[in-house]
Amino acid sequence: MVAGVGVGGTAPASPVVIQSMTNTDTEDVFGTAMQVAQLARAGSELVRITVNTREAAAAVPKIRERLAQMNVDVPLIGDFHFNGHKLLAEHPACAEALAKLRINPGNVGKGAKRDEQFAQLIEIACRFDKPIRIGVNWGSLDQSLLARIMDENARRPEPKDATEIMREAMVTSALESAAQAEQFGLGGDRIVLSCKVSGVQDLIAIYRELAARCDYPLHLGLTEAGMGSKGIVASTAALSVLLQEGIGDTIRVSLTPEPNGDRTREVIVAQEILQTMGLRAFTPLVAACPGCGRTTSTVFQELAQDIQNYVRERMPEWRLARVGVENMTLAVMGCVVNGPGESKHASIGISLPGTGEAPVAPVYIDGERVVTLRGENISAEFRQIVDDYVSRKYPERASH
Repeated sequence: MVAGVGVGGTAPASPVVIQSMTNTDTEDVFGTAMQVAQLARAGSELVRITVNTREAAAAVPKIRERLAQMNVDVPLIGDFHFNGHKLLAEHPACAEALAKLRINPGNVGKGAKRDEQFAQLIEIACRFDKPIRIGVNWGSLDQSLLARIMDENARRPEPKDATEIMREAMVTSALESAAQAEQFGLGGDRIVLSCKVSGVQDLIAIYRELAARCDYPLHLGLTEAGMGSKGIVASTAALSVLLQEGIGDTIRVSLTPEPNGDRTREVIVAQEILQTMGLRAFTPLVAACPGCGRTTSTVFQELAQDIQNYVRERMPEWRLARVGVENMTLAVMGCVVNGPGESKHASIGISLPGTGEAPVAPVYIDGERVVTLRGENISAEFRQIVDDYVSRKYPERASH
């Protein structure tokens, strides 16, 4: 556990924490604060922002103030490359406003300047009592370290191949940088490590090795995962394997958004990964059948989409008012084959009529058939049943 930044571990005692990152210009205080707020309200528990210029560093305290005015207290992580030592030294208020610093050992500095500038960053972290994520990325790997490992490999009786060397260099960079940070005075309990690559098998192999060789909290993420289904599938494949093995304390799903697309999509995907694996619960899950020749109408598809959107819209209010509502399950089924049985397994389920079936839709609550819906208002009536169930089933929070 890294104190103060909500870094967790194996659920439920230390739940895996979701992180995201803005893509606004940090110098734009209003735009960045608004996107941070959107990400936080979508469920991001840590939000990283780029700090790459003096103007961006000066903007960070103002962003923090604007978020406070919006009653958003999500921790901010500053992402520093190349000039972080200068920016933090010149703008101490920036360091003060951030909850954590992220630095990349591959671009802290070159040659003799590398150790000096790395030491400056660690000194600032110690002075302001800020944890650091040492984030290695294969696109910006420390070339001097890579050359050293390649030379060592060349002297082996049986040299490793290029992929193995890349993986070894990633892990070595993270561990040696962490050891150096501790030598410079940063406590081991203030260090988080990450080693991001864009290949699924590479990521799995690297994090298995990293987890076997250290006890630092680990941040997981498949970097440059891509757009749409490709990015979602690749991230899910990589992260799920590691999470199942108990590896990972924070996660980010690095999706490339569609042009002008919604940045919060990556947060929702991260939530769904954790929830479908049974590691955490964020919002009621909706089970729905895929459809077949028995379900030639689109009624059950439309209802499944409607109810899924509805529970996401209501969840911010429910989460504040009701205890445990995120564990509710819903089923929207399209015919009599699996409809009644699946509906009985859910907190609330509805089995809509398939092609040629009687135009009735039995509703099951906690395994018992309670009502049959008919007609044009099934969607509205089903939403009301869900609302009534939430009010009856889940107790109000003490503050309410």
